[in-house]
Amino acid sequence: MSRTSEVYLDSASSTPLHPAARDTLLAALERGYGDPRRLHGAGRDARLLLDNARAVVAECFGARPDEVAFTASGTDAVHRGLLGLTAATGRDGIVHGAVEHSAVLHAVDWRPSPAHARVPVDATGRVDPRAMAAAAARSGVGAVALQAANQEVGTLQPVDELDLPAGVPLLVDAAAAVGHVHLPRRWDALTASAHKWGGPAGVGVLVVRRGTRWTNPFPGDDGLDQAGGFPDVPAALAAAAALQAVLGEREEVAARQHALVDRIRATAAALPDTEVVGDPVARLPHLVTFSCLYVGGDEIVSALARRGYAVASGSACTASTLEPSHVLAAMGALTHGNVRVSLGRDTTAEQVAGFCAALADEVGRIRAEAGL
Repeated sequence: MSRTSEVYLDSASSTPLHPAARDTLLAALERGYGDPRRLHGAGRDARLLLDNARAVVAECFGARPDEVAFTASGTDAVHRGLLGLTAATGRDGIVHGAVEHSAVLHAVDWRPSPAHARVPVDATGRVDPRAMAAAAARSGVGAVALQAANQEVGTLQPVDELDLPAGVPLLVDAAAAVGHVHLPRRWDALTASAHKWGGPAGVGVLVVRRGTRWTNPFPGDDGLDQAGGFPDVPAALAAAAALQAVLGEREEVAARQHALVDRIRATAAALPDTEVVGDPVARLPHLVTFSCLYVGGDEIVSALARRGYAVASGSACTASTLEPSHVLAAMGALTHGNVRVSLGRDTTAEQVAGFCAALADEVGRIRAEAGL
């Protein structure tokens, strides 16, 4: 199966470059090679491009340009953002939802504290904002981390319902949500990753509201605009162009994806012994996850790949980890036989129809070969 004929349904992992990003990147490579801190011509050109990228991203996120930093990745943005908040407050405790991205969990583990608190979720993957606020009120808590949407099951979190104690900042990981849904309004720091919205890989975004206490938790300069070291100016500009473009087309694309995902959800739910997980209503428009009894998630993924469909699995023994999905485990959902399907901006109804047929065929075949 050639890459050109493969139907890519794993956009939640990473997306192809948006045409706007590709065009901008090629143009910026000619001018954005200089050190933006230098006063010579190449440096001034790079500074102009970088400032433009920062201004575009700031406008897209409802922030000021001086509140925006480009980092090496979304994970780097989470680590710098979250640990920088606790370093500034002098309190190491982090309150977080049980289904946060591993970047948050690793930041929590990196700096142990008796004040850390993991807030459980319900069967849809949603946290209780009252429970999170109560945990944040305990002594020693320096920051709260809550994602805008879950990267595995698509559930939207009630960020704007949070009523946190004064002096406890909130970091929102928006990586899974950017370009798909409107972002929460209530946050002190926000992180995102460009390759999730059609920008180039290697560009993360950290936004820290003016007035929020933050300090660089790692060696290096303390200024927010120095958080990521030497910037990849062309990539930052391409990321900004892609962000602006996807926000402009978001409503049309989301409506189309929502209808297509409804079809996949119905197909999966109709399979025997199959559970569609995540919130059925308050969810990302392009993503659906389901778990099939008596079938390994890697088996389904491999079978569908042979049929020309690229999907992902959050089940045990995937390529990245030997542990079951902490998200599904926290929800009390089946962690075996898990498949995540996430549509791209160009996914068609015909491709989804073909996928649905292949899914039913392959799950039935695998079970039949196992004597089930």
